[in-house]
Amino acid sequence: MSAVGKFSETSLNQLSGDLIVLQRKWHAAVQPAQSLPSYEEVMLGSLGRLADHIALLRINGDTLEVSRTGRYVQQWLSDDRWDISLTALPSDCATALTQAAAGALANRRPYLGSAHCVRDGMVQKYTLLALPTSSRWGGTLVGVYINEDGFRYNLLDAIFASTDDGIVSLTAIRGADRRPFDFQIVHLNAGASQLLRHPIDDLQWSRLADHKHLLCSPDIVGPLLQLVETGGSVTLAVDTHERNLSLAATAFGDIISLTISDVTSLKKREESFRLLFDGNPMPMWVFDAQTTEFISVNDAAVQHYGYDRDTFLRMTLREIWPKDEWAAHSEALLKVGESYQSAGNWRHVKADGSEIQVLTFGRRVNFNGRDGFLVAVVDITERRKAEAKIAHMAHHDGLTNLPNRALYQERLQQALDHSRTCDGKVAVLCIDLDLFKNVNDSFGHPTGDRLLQAVATRLRQQIGPGDLAARFGGDEFAIVLTAAASPNEASDFAGRLIDVISAPYDMDGLEVVIGASIGIAMSPGDGEDCEALMRNADMALYRAKASGGGCHHFFEKEMDRQAQIRRDMELDLRHAFAKGEFDLHYQPLIDLAEDRIGGFEALLRWHHPERGMISPAHFIPVAEDIGLIVGLGEWVLRRACLEAARWPSDIKVAVNLSPVQFRSRNLVQVVISALAQSGLAPRRLELEITESLFLAESEANLATLHQLRSLGVRISMDDFGTGYSSLSYLRSFPFDKIKIDRSFVKDLTERPDCLAIVRAIAGLGRSLNITTLAEGVETIEQLDQLRAEGCNEVQGFLFSPGRPAAEIEGLLTKFGRRASQAA
Repeated sequence: MSAVGKFSETSLNQLSGDLIVLQRKWHAAVQPAQSLPSYEEVMLGSLGRLADHIALLRINGDTLEVSRTGRYVQQWLSDDRWDISLTALPSDCATALTQAAAGALANRRPYLGSAHCVRDGMVQKYTLLALPTSSRWGGTLVGVYINEDGFRYNLLDAIFASTDDGIVSLTAIRGADRRPFDFQIVHLNAGASQLLRHPIDDLQWSRLADHKHLLCSPDIVGPLLQLVETGGSVTLAVDTHERNLSLAATAFGDIISLTISDVTSLKKREESFRLLFDGNPMPMWVFDAQTTEFISVNDAAVQHYGYDRDTFLRMTLREIWPKDEWAAHSEALLKVGESYQSAGNWRHVKADGSEIQVLTFGRRVNFNGRDGFLVAVVDITERRKAEAKIAHMAHHDGLTNLPNRALYQERLQQALDHSRTCDGKVAVLCIDLDLFKNVNDSFGHPTGDRLLQAVATRLRQQIGPGDLAARFGGDEFAIVLTAAASPNEASDFAGRLIDVISAPYDMDGLEVVIGASIGIAMSPGDGEDCEALMRNADMALYRAKASGGGCHHFFEKEMDRQAQIRRDMELDLRHAFAKGEFDLHYQPLIDLAEDRIGGFEALLRWHHPERGMISPAHFIPVAEDIGLIVGLGEWVLRRACLEAARWPSDIKVAVNLSPVQFRSRNLVQVVISALAQSGLAPRRLELEITESLFLAESEANLATLHQLRSLGVRISMDDFGTGYSSLSYLRSFPFDKIKIDRSFVKDLTERPDCLAIVRAIAGLGRSLNITTLAEGVETIEQLDQLRAEGCNEVQGFLFSPGRPAAEIEGLLTKFGRRASQAA
């Protein structure tokens, strides 16, 4: 495993929402005159499920220790122990954590790294985000977020083909300055173990700096480090007093494929020539230095090339060279001295006309009185195919074989560069499949995977020769149109694409129908670089999804403005909690039978110092998205219980719960704690939920609701009647109350359909012995109608808007008379 340090806004735009949330959380927690935020501000509170992906490291003397780990990290480490040294962990995991922590501590900033883990021949890439924090006792703690990134691939199939050579795979280890300084051996075969003269177990996962075998020499490490930076291939010679080795290295990013060949036989003196030549399993020949005629060939060459010996001995070197390399081969021969090895690979032609790629090693010899060269040939055709396969896999999606995000950006940049020279336009289309999740959930991931492959096939059929279709992951695709002359052409293409994707798919006799939403951004108006175009196309896609899907939208400047407003709100929300800008107001709930206040609904209010009061409809969804709602909801619950405990004992308090709070899985403990600290009787607490809670993980959510009900807490369903399956929810769980949505109450006296709905819900409540409450009551006429239909409770501006806690006593005094008269 290796860690590679990078950290920029560009890279963050390509990361998952988890990383963005954590990075923003770290920056928001930095206080003035502090270089590091406190551990409590960053790592405690609203992490939710992200806590499973966090490893907490602390410095103990000169060593790093694992202080705490989440469940996901424990699986990654195969170790659930806490308070242990990194040296006790698997070496690949320890190296990645060490490098990530070192980068974060050196820069005193979040440090983003990647790591490659190879186990049982499978390569899995991981993303690590290290967040340095200060602790209250003066030390420094580093929280490291870990998650897999991208698909797996089989390194053994790709690199370790059958060979007598030594094969080694290295990954670069980078320092805090982002430069590689060492390597770690992630895989090697038995041949490498023999040539390096160390057992495989000693070499596997070891760092070169920790050993003294031939790969550790500065003469080897130096060129390999340079190779990581420049890419490509290099061949190195290693001569010792015992043997002569050739090292062929090829870099794929931070991974180096290294082949070690023992060419000692080519360096032996002529007296051992016959012994080494005739029986050598490596193809070998001797050719005349002047005429290039073959003078002698060994059995291995005859078998490998397919020419019989007599034919071979009538040929010259030129006859095994492909015609397009004749000039290059001839020029190389003119530069040959006493010995040589090919700097790169050559192509040779076999008897059947097929071509192979080879490395050649030669030494001038006297053969039967003739001046010649003894040549050994290493066939690297399969190795080159394996290397090409790895290079392809690094730039393509493993499931659909479409280009991945990296290749997409590379090609998009090329298209943009070209468009500037010819004053053209480039269109970027971000595509998201509608209803794909339903297919995946209903028929399983294998069907979902085949569906994605079918979509990829349709995309390939629609694009032109200069265009590119890519898959970024999940059901997210993208297209570059390199010859988009106008928005109309891009719009027509997007419309056709939606029709093509929406046509039915035959999945082994099962007809599957999905749709597509598309966002479009065009250069240069919507952006002149990759990041801006992709970001703006993604915003346009979001607008298309919000419009119901099955359509396409172009990017508009207003979207960018709204995105900036959203980013500002996210930042302000984090500071608002710390600055105490939130408050609770309470709106009375009127009991119609007793004509009095029966309770209050707690309403969260945010008073922004510059923008004034901000509607919960605007900031609650943002708080949910950025993970703040769990901590904020806990504060609301505790505050409401504390204040309600001061009210008369027959007055209840209702608190709204977000579906996100249920996913935190500690909701029951939070409710128990709030009741215990406040002393509020459970029967006086009413928790309001919306039906969206049941759309996912319904079994777990039902279990939580039953636990809350067992405490004595009342459960209410908010906005009843606005969903598509509310009645099934009433059968799933015995609610204490259902709240009729204000949209039905608003037109109650003017629209017969609204009256019919209210009548039906009220009747349903009576039949099921469930209290019904109508929201948004603003007129006496509405109140009279609701009372006539048998609603039990009402709330609305007719009685009072939400009021601060300090006014509760006054409201109770005011409504001490009959509520209808007070209204």
